[in-house]
Amino acid sequence: MFFLTKPDRRQIDRFLSAQRNRTFSYREVGATQRQAPAGYRQDHNRIQLGEGRAAFARAVDAMRSWKHFDLGWVSAHPPTAPLEPGVTVAVRVRHLGLWSLNACRIVYAVDDEGPVVRFGFAYGTLPDHAEQGEERFLVEWSHEDNTVWYDIFAFSRPAHPAARLGLPVARALQKRFARDSKRAMAHAAAVQWPGPGGRGR
Repeated sequence: MFFLTKPDRRQIDRFLSAQRNRTFSYREVGATQRQAPAGYRQDHNRIQLGEGRAAFARAVDAMRSWKHFDLGWVSAHPPTAPLEPGVTVAVRVRHLGLWSLNACRIVYAVDDEGPVVRFGFAYGTLPDHAEQGEERFLVEWSHEDNTVWYDIFAFSRPAHPAARLGLPVARALQKRFARDSKRAMAHAAAVQWPGPGGRGR
């Protein structure tokens, strides 16, 4: 849904209310637990956030608070939404002088112990989203080398006619989101954003 002005809280609440009973806009729900299905673009981005338990705890707190979406031009609503399956969120985006609201629902949560400790979630698109697909966000702590990573894995394809017509712009926005989200998580984990040659992709 597109707007000429920035959607306020009341508009966002109405938008979310309209999504409550809507179903996912794609068939391969949960596929980010395995691999991207055929017919979609795949994106995978990672950045090292630091080392050790403290860095992992800071990154988990940041994700719980949706700091990886606190980007200025992108925000998630409500910002207090719990990372639990079935929770619906609106992603507000500013692009090309317009604003949009995009509806997503959390598909699954991750809270795994083991040689690699993982925390995160995945959400999938609802019909009121410019794209179709799913995106997974993880914080990982490897006991083998003590490193902490932020990982984004997604598959998507255009759903809205504007996204299909403006595919190069849509792809640029997706790449910008990945870059800025990594930067936000790096800041939240209190590490310096890597420049050329830094550990991230």
